[in-house]
Amino acid sequence: MKCQRLASLLLVTVVLGYLAIPCPAAEKATRPNVIYIMSDDHASHAISCYGSKINKTPNLDRLADEGMLFRNAFCTNSICGPCRAVVLTGKYSHLNGFVRNGNTFDGSQQTVAKLLQGAGYQTAMVGKWHLKSEPTGFDYWHILIGQGPYYNPPMKTPEGTVKHTGYTTDIITDAALDFLKNSRDKDKPFFLMYHHKAPHRNWQPGPKYLNLYDDVTIPEPDNLFDDYSGRGTPAGHQEMTVAKHLNANDLKLVPNRSLNDEQAAVWNKAYGPKNKAFEEANLEGDDLIRWKYQRYIKDYLRCIASVDENVGRLLDYLDESGLAKNTIVIYTSDQGFYLGDHGWFDKRFMYEESLRSPLMVRWPGHVKPGSVSEELVLNLDFAETFLDAADKEIPADMQGESLVPVLEGNTPDDWRKAVYYRYYEYPAVHMVHKHYGVRTARHKLIFFHEIDEWELFDLQKDPREMKSVYADPAYAGVVAELKTELQRLRKQYKDDDTVRGQPAKRPVRSGARSKKQ
Repeated sequence: MKCQRLASLLLVTVVLGYLAIPCPAAEKATRPNVIYIMSDDHASHAISCYGSKINKTPNLDRLADEGMLFRNAFCTNSICGPCRAVVLTGKYSHLNGFVRNGNTFDGSQQTVAKLLQGAGYQTAMVGKWHLKSEPTGFDYWHILIGQGPYYNPPMKTPEGTVKHTGYTTDIITDAALDFLKNSRDKDKPFFLMYHHKAPHRNWQPGPKYLNLYDDVTIPEPDNLFDDYSGRGTPAGHQEMTVAKHLNANDLKLVPNRSLNDEQAAVWNKAYGPKNKAFEEANLEGDDLIRWKYQRYIKDYLRCIASVDENVGRLLDYLDESGLAKNTIVIYTSDQGFYLGDHGWFDKRFMYEESLRSPLMVRWPGHVKPGSVSEELVLNLDFAETFLDAADKEIPADMQGESLVPVLEGNTPDDWRKAVYYRYYEYPAVHMVHKHYGVRTARHKLIFFHEIDEWELFDLQKDPREMKSVYADPAYAGVVAELKTELQRLRKQYKDDDTVRGQPAKRPVRSGARSKKQ
């Protein structure tokens, strides 16, 4: 009897011990899938959950309603290619080597895709890539060639180029859904980068939305006619104004040669009457600028309408398939954009409209629905967030911070109080001078280092950044503090004016004074 009891006890102990052994397959099943959705040049003030006064985005709003909206998400270098390189590497431009459009991304370096791939994730990249070299670290990729057209895009895959017919925003979503439905390994968690070309210049709407907003007048920004008198040389000497720098292709005054005959007929039916009305109006001066603004902003918003619809298609599939329960969905843009603000289109400057990006994150069971974060976050943080969520160790040489604690409502006490920014591309298209700077919750200090000009803005008193107060004696203490913080951040992020160890083409002068405020 005693032996039987002992044998039973041993059996129970063995069984319990076996059950306590972690099961790799079960662990993998619980790790979340990650879908990173990035549009191109989508300003947060053209999303209704951010309070847009000019459009509605019901599907993007779903992510905010069901997850967290970040009010202070920023980029490190406001231009397309460099932003993408930062997201992949978790490192500033000077360390990942991609500082300006036209560079070639070094795909041999460490990336978040490679790290997740090594951790058992199936990785996929669909849509706009824009880094010249072919993707590395991805099991599946289906990408636009360069910038890619809005219609009938050829797309590169590991097997060769695939020719598509149709509207690019729809086609990119079709490819993403095809991966989710047919091409992924159902036994692995997945990491999908789903990148839209829209709403990048020159803002060609899809057939469904060609006549959207025809019967309305979009509200103008209050500084559409900014004269730049409150800032230094760079603001007044760029080449990105609605008044002077939108061209005939931007304004759809010339035929769209990328369309097939059927598409061209639909396009001409929509734009022909608009062009005739413009020719007959014979506008000039402020009236002409207002017409250009309406032409630009309506096409921009029409492109966003397609993005919103297609994000909805993806979210619907996640719900229908049951994937939504264990999938993190992120929506953002590579940077912000000027929607007539300061009289501009495009990005590049460290001013708010292009520095700021939209960011909404849905993660069932981890993120409180309808929550809002005011923390200062960067695209530098995304790679670290993906790794942390996947329970993968974050390499010490990555420079951002995981957003997982913030998403779960446990923001660390030592979360960053300032962000560092640097822009390199000059002389180049749009002629925005090189600069770097620091932004805190209230102030922003910008240094245009090659022309020795400083600007300071009090974002609480002057949220539209209409007048620099750098020379105001009342702000002398703020200037001193921010210059110290700027140097601290440059040291922290290892910015010594070299790019991946190579000297900059032009020396950066330090200790310069402002020539003009």
